[in-house]
Amino acid sequence: MTEPTSPPQVARGLEGIVAAATKIADVDGAKGRLTLRGYDINELSGRVTFEEVAYLLWHGKLPNRQELDDLNATLSKYRNLQPAVIDALKVVSKEATGMHVLRMGAATLSIGYDNSDSLASDIVENRAARLQAQMPAIVAHSWRLSQGLDIVEPKPEHGLAEGFLYMLEGKQPEPARIAALNAYLVAIAEHGLNASTFAGRVIIATDSDMVSALTGAIGALKGPKHGGVPGPVLSMLEEIGEPKNADAYIRAEMNAGRRIMGFGHRIYKVRDPRAALLGDAAEKMAELTGDRRLLELTSAVESTTVKVLAELKPGRDLYANVELYAALILHAVNVPSEIFTEVFAIGRTSGWTAHMIEQLEDNRLIRPNSVYVGEYGLAWKPISERA
Repeated sequence: MTEPTSPPQVARGLEGIVAAATKIADVDGAKGRLTLRGYDINELSGRVTFEEVAYLLWHGKLPNRQELDDLNATLSKYRNLQPAVIDALKVVSKEATGMHVLRMGAATLSIGYDNSDSLASDIVENRAARLQAQMPAIVAHSWRLSQGLDIVEPKPEHGLAEGFLYMLEGKQPEPARIAALNAYLVAIAEHGLNASTFAGRVIIATDSDMVSALTGAIGALKGPKHGGVPGPVLSMLEEIGEPKNADAYIRAEMNAGRRIMGFGHRIYKVRDPRAALLGDAAEKMAELTGDRRLLELTSAVESTTVKVLAELKPGRDLYANVELYAALILHAVNVPSEIFTEVFAIGRTSGWTAHMIEQLEDNRLIRPNSVYVGEYGLAWKPISERA
């Protein structure tokens, strides 16, 4: 039998539930505004390096010259992976790909460090920088190993974006590509209490370690409802081919009940501000390279899709999200589409670790309630009598 109860009031997906008070980021979906530690993202875009944004997220202020130099020195110090981690990547990269490799690789980052379980504030802040430094190496090294190529060791003088491209390709990247990747990393560094960030906070709230919390965040990002969209966006753009084909393609996809990749967002009811930032970065790169084909195609697809969505799904407020222009930027930078989500994880590590640090400042175990909706009063039967 079932106990008589009123219908349970459940916030599915925890929608509308305030689970944390944070000073790190504000995502205003109605106004299309993203604020990082008091700075509108537009105030930072094109003016700061990713390292400056990481420092801002961790420490609550933009660094002065000495602080930035110290951070860059710390990142350079930790960029090389431990030999045991390299050995693990060599084994794993033969059997797995993509986010599976990143999840397993990230889990090895406690190897070789005696204080991995310490949650002392100075150690945690240093560890955030170490993990940020090492994530690009895991992504670049595992990609090269999966392609049968030798690992390229990082150069100490490289910044994070430049160093990642160098480790990925084994050659000095062009300044335009470095600048575009830096703009991408700045745009996606932090975005409030999304699924992966919440997963990281839940894990660190148990007084677990930062490597475990990072691994859990990566596990959450792996799900296609949260991460993994830039690859399909690029496939969509390639299938459309030319701006003149956009209207027919979008209508056909919608009539078939399929989602249009790169549009719509759980929070934003207007255009994602990060799409605008990455569109501007793509414009700057096109000016430097002279290649405008994909930029013009993406712009045409956006305007056409918004028009068709407004016609066929009025009132739904479906606009371009960050993934539409992320696909454009990462393709232009020549990042393989198979590792688009892994590169996203590189940038988001700064936000993930900032939330871990904040959670530990006033830590309380995150333990929500649930409502039981099953049966009561069932009687045990011997196994021979069970249906």
